[in-house]
Amino acid sequence: MQYQCATCNTTYQISALRYKCDCGSPLNLVADSRILPNAQVPAAMSLWRYREALPIGEETEIVTLGEGMTPLVSLDVNAPEHFVKLDYLCPTGSYKDRGASVLLTHLKALGVEKVVEDSSGNAGAAIAAYSARAGIHCTIYCPESTSTGKLRQISAYGAELKLVEGNRMATTEAVKLAAETTCYASHNWHPFFLEGTKTLAYEITEQLGWRAPTHVVCPVGFGSIYLGLAIGFRELQTQGIIESVPRLLGVQPDVCCPIYNAYAENGTAISRMKQTGDTLAEGITAELPIRADNILEALHLTNGACTTVNDTDIEEGMETLAAKGIYVEPTSAVVVKAYQKFQETGIIQEGDFTVSILTGIGLKASK
Repeated sequence: MQYQCATCNTTYQISALRYKCDCGSPLNLVADSRILPNAQVPAAMSLWRYREALPIGEETEIVTLGEGMTPLVSLDVNAPEHFVKLDYLCPTGSYKDRGASVLLTHLKALGVEKVVEDSSGNAGAAIAAYSARAGIHCTIYCPESTSTGKLRQISAYGAELKLVEGNRMATTEAVKLAAETTCYASHNWHPFFLEGTKTLAYEITEQLGWRAPTHVVCPVGFGSIYLGLAIGFRELQTQGIIESVPRLLGVQPDVCCPIYNAYAENGTAISRMKQTGDTLAEGITAELPIRADNILEALHLTNGACTTVNDTDIEEGMETLAAKGIYVEPTSAVVVKAYQKFQETGIIQEGDFTVSILTGIGLKASK
């Protein structure tokens, strides 16, 4: 098991401080995996039922709060071809618990005692919670504009909180100095985080009777969920468990949509897009995703697509979901209007089986 640069293919041994290539590019994890429920704990109702498919040693102590195996339900009984994955029901209220559990398990096994992370809220809460569980000191850098509810949650776990003036990009810049001497538990840079989010693909497939949906719709900012799905479904296909990988359909806010721009222009690269205004979807504002090349590759390999939504679309999405008994934060609600747009453009056709990922609970957006 080793790291390999996504750009220049340089390989590195795994270490606590290594999170990117010397050339500045992100690293991918190269490891063998098998996708099987955990033979040692066959009743494990968490993502750790797939332990054999995760890059964690058999004797390693797992850092877990029971994350994963979240419900997969029909959004509308009159439209059974559209299911929603209620991943906001993970322990800290977002899907990012998946990546945090695997990443902190890995870092604890390396003997790490302190970590830093930058986040717009959900990832910070997840890293703070699992660091507390692991007994690791944690410092989280957040934009000053982060929802009060998320900041309170991060502080409640005992993490040191540092607020940064400016947008999400400014927060990333602020954490770089600390990351030179302290382990950077980044949900965007660290490949072990994606090893956690890939379990979404496993669960969806298992919950559907070991078959893949036609499409999966998800919010996309820095891409940890989109890339995790691509990795997971590709592994399932390689193992012969599914015949084909679903089309991955991403959603971005119209005020910050570099991935959509590249898709719409049929571009060969994702270019930086300066955020042009505020958005309710604070969790997916990324002017230039760190793993831009990986995202574009996943978009092409899955015959994926991308669309955008505005704040009115998001508010309507929240109302639609609430009327179905589902309470999510604005970033999650982007999938509702996106589903409709993909239908209107003929990407999602009648009879297609689609799963939309609901990523964060509505309580997180409270002031």
